[in-house]
Amino acid sequence: MAVLNKIRQRSLFLILIIALALFSFVLSGLFQNGSALSNKSQNVVATINGKEISREDFLRKVEYAQRQMGQGVTNTQAMNRVWDQEVRQAVMESQYETLGFTVERDQMRDLLKSTLAGSPEFQNEAGLFDENKLNEYIANLKATSEEAYQQWIDYEQSIAASGMQQDYVNMVKAGVTGTLAEGKVEHELENNKVDIRYVQVPFSSISDSTVAVSKSEISSYIKDHKKEFQVEASRDINYVEFREVASLDDEKEIASSLTSLLNNSVVYNDISKTNDTILGFAQVKDNETFVNSNSDIKFDNRFVFKSALPKNLADSLYNKSIGSIYGPYKDNGFLKLSKLVAETFMPDSAKARHILIPFVGSRGATAETTLTEVAAKKTADSVMAIVKANPSKFVDMLDLSADKVSNEKEGVLDWFTYNAMVPEFRDYTFQNSKGDVGVVKTDFGYHVIEILDQTSKEKAVKIATIARQIEPSDATIDKVFRDASKFEIAVADKDFQAVSKENDYAVRPVKGIEILQENIPGLSSQRQIVRWTFNEETSVGDVKRFNIPGGYAIVQLAAKNEAGLMSVENASAIVLPKLRKEKKAAIIKDRVKATTLDALASEEKQTIKTASALNMKNPTISGAGREPIIVGAAFGLKEGETSKLIVGANGVYMVEVTKVSPAATLENYQAFANRVGQQKANVVNTKLYEALKDASEIDDNRAETVQ
Repeated sequence: MAVLNKIRQRSLFLILIIALALFSFVLSGLFQNGSALSNKSQNVVATINGKEISREDFLRKVEYAQRQMGQGVTNTQAMNRVWDQEVRQAVMESQYETLGFTVERDQMRDLLKSTLAGSPEFQNEAGLFDENKLNEYIANLKATSEEAYQQWIDYEQSIAASGMQQDYVNMVKAGVTGTLAEGKVEHELENNKVDIRYVQVPFSSISDSTVAVSKSEISSYIKDHKKEFQVEASRDINYVEFREVASLDDEKEIASSLTSLLNNSVVYNDISKTNDTILGFAQVKDNETFVNSNSDIKFDNRFVFKSALPKNLADSLYNKSIGSIYGPYKDNGFLKLSKLVAETFMPDSAKARHILIPFVGSRGATAETTLTEVAAKKTADSVMAIVKANPSKFVDMLDLSADKVSNEKEGVLDWFTYNAMVPEFRDYTFQNSKGDVGVVKTDFGYHVIEILDQTSKEKAVKIATIARQIEPSDATIDKVFRDASKFEIAVADKDFQAVSKENDYAVRPVKGIEILQENIPGLSSQRQIVRWTFNEETSVGDVKRFNIPGGYAIVQLAAKNEAGLMSVENASAIVLPKLRKEKKAAIIKDRVKATTLDALASEEKQTIKTASALNMKNPTISGAGREPIIVGAAFGLKEGETSKLIVGANGVYMVEVTKVSPAATLENYQAFANRVGQQKANVVNTKLYEALKDASEIDDNRAETVQ
């Protein structure tokens, strides 16, 4: 009994304990569910018409796309491509499911056959598509590489999607047509004609500065046209660039180092224990070795004509003696020192024929090539001897040639320029004479060459150039770093614009950066900056330094623009001209008292103009531009009737119809109906997907899951 009494006395306490336990259990479930929801949202890139795209699958496809697209393609570019593909597939699949569209096995095989028919690995000996080879290929992928097999499945799915999309588009096209009534309207739009006299009072006759438009008026316009001004969340920034660019002192230092190469230098030889004299650029004979040892650009062992030389070299070296030097001079980001090292007279183009004898290991070798290099040289020499003794035998020797293309033209390589051939072939055909026959070795093998013809010879020169890239010195790079650091510290507690102006730094504003954007005008690809601007911890006014190629950018977050209606400031560029036109139209209409063309022209100091054969299909007025409202109004007037003032796209008009020419009545409008049908069918190709996409429910979660 004592125990029972104690329980009764503490019953309220026990109830509270149990309630708290239950409450904590419920909370635990809520937190677990919340965590599950959070995990789910983090693993779902998007939901499109109820279909979820998983993060893992999406990123796998992005990685594959980036490999396919090659070097130079950013992760964001690959991601955007995959996103477009996934959205299209999901949007279209929702239509296929509704209609019961599927791709059956036989159709899939037909699609693969038509797609892969030209691939040699799936062809038999007769060059025809072999399904067994395709089956073997797929089985091998499945057995050897899970990743490659998955990529094949993705490929098959894309082929199936393309096939279903084509069927779907064809089905929609089959449902659109042009009726005879539409054909009649089309005919009349083109062939009903009016001639008019008109007076235009252009909006430009009133200065913009005299027409005030308030922010409240812009705001009201935005609210009245909400659909036009819906925008995604965006950010505005200001930034100042600090580029690591060579200074004038850096250029002088590079020029000085080039000039020093002209003179001989004395170097102590550790081996001989004596001083050696190293010839400078002005006296050295082995120009190629000297250039390659001292230049950022290798020696160019070619002759060039005057027309191919930069103007400064053509004027300074072309007519000088061998050994003449020009420079240092600036050219395309380099400082250069050039020396005339040789000259010759040669044609600017030549015609030749050849027999190519490849050897094992040469670029001209095939699976059938068996000759060693020594044997190939011996064969080429024998062929040359035969051809020299009897040139008519040249064609008979073509059976030995590996150049099957020129063989079809009796070995002839038609007129070619100096730089069109490999160096050894080039040098022989341009530095010898018409009729010469010789053997030349190239990477392709041994060539028996006969020079058939040459253009008249002219002077060509060979120039050795030492080039040094104009780059900032360490001192300059250090100064840029210090300047960027000082500016970053200064703007931390001072006005960004004021400090920039004080230091004569150019501030570059960028507006409307969206969350998935990659490029920033002036800075190229800068995802790091975009991410920072959208970071919840980044506030308006915050400043951060970012490393950019060749320098730094000090960036300030200037504004956060939430999703919704465009701000008055951002919309002003669009709305202001429209409201000005409306106000100008009202001013013109209020001040005009005239009711005839003559009176209006006199009152507004304008001229009466004419326009003939206007039609509704192309509502353009000569002397005024595209004016659909004005042309439409003219068709509403009778012959000889004058309109009241009409507001058009480019001004306020008064129109008088001088002639009405109705379209001829046709017995049948089928040709025009067919044209209308074709126009509708063409629109299906360009508009169908976009219309379906606009009507779809797309929840884009990329910014939270993969960016």
